[in-house]
Amino acid sequence: MSPNATPSTTFASNGISIERWTTSSRVALGCMAAVLVLLMFAPTVLGAGAIDRMTALFIYVILAAMWNALAGFGGLVSVGQQVFFGLGAYFTIRLADAGLNPFVALFAAAIVTGALSIPLSLFMLRLKGGEFAIGMWVVATLAHLLVNLDGLIQGETGTSLISLNVYDSGTRRATIYWLALTAMAALLGALFILMRSRAGAAMQAIRDNEEAAISVGVRVIATKRLLFVLAAFGIAVAGGLWLATATTFQPKTYFSVQWTAYMIFMVLVGGIGKFEGAILGAILFFVIETFFGSAGVWYLIGLGATAVIFSLYLPRGLWGEIERRFDFQLLPVGYRLKLPGPHKIKWEE
Repeated sequence: MSPNATPSTTFASNGISIERWTTSSRVALGCMAAVLVLLMFAPTVLGAGAIDRMTALFIYVILAAMWNALAGFGGLVSVGQQVFFGLGAYFTIRLADAGLNPFVALFAAAIVTGALSIPLSLFMLRLKGGEFAIGMWVVATLAHLLVNLDGLIQGETGTSLISLNVYDSGTRRATIYWLALTAMAALLGALFILMRSRAGAAMQAIRDNEEAAISVGVRVIATKRLLFVLAAFGIAVAGGLWLATATTFQPKTYFSVQWTAYMIFMVLVGGIGKFEGAILGAILFFVIETFFGSAGVWYLIGLGATAVIFSLYLPRGLWGEIERRFDFQLLPVGYRLKLPGPHKIKWEE
């Protein structure tokens, strides 16, 4: 099917049907909506520590979903996405210092970062494969150095989001929690809708075979730019939210490549190119960090070893393996091909 074709919900011919929704996917979407509603009330029943940890989980889901969108759906593997995480936090500091409400500054900073990613994409999207991956890492390093030159930041000494101090700790914690939950739900929803649209089909066509996509009329650079800017905006939101929880900003922390390493780990373990995979990977990373994060360097070694094991023996990730074994998807962005008779159902992204 052409990426520019209008997708239909169901098509039947000679006993063959093509569907986008199943009973399980409808139930899953309803359950997710119910869970989100319940999570809105968490600050009224959970303690401060639990609220902080849940906020971190929402941020991890955002990071995993955005990197998966870029690499898993768009084929743009980057090891420099920390540039947007750092800029999201930096511009939050800058805008708040200029007098903007810190919570408003958080999202305004993401808009500024997304806007800056547009001219950046004019150069970066001309690179392919490893060139793009390393090029993004170079951009992140340059951005880190430039931010260090800002007198407000004081080099690696850093600064704090002091305007948050006007709020008491309970109000601040609950507000950040609700903002993180809302941002996660909005970004996941936007990505889901995008990937089920013509643009989403075009993105996956480019990922699978760029030359073939061009031959059927896909506007490659414009389509890649849409995904690039969305990922930049989403990761910048995550950076601003993390700053709000930590309140302190040190460039070497926010521009560290470890953030992209975490994104890659979550997506590889959960399942690259699978919408559900990024969410599952973020949850698994959150659980591992919660129980083993205090192990120091052994924790990092364990993460690296786990990523290698999954790459070798479960290259599809956990959700990819579930899908392969049981022909099962909860949030499909592709099409469901059902053959007549005892044939298995096949999912096409």
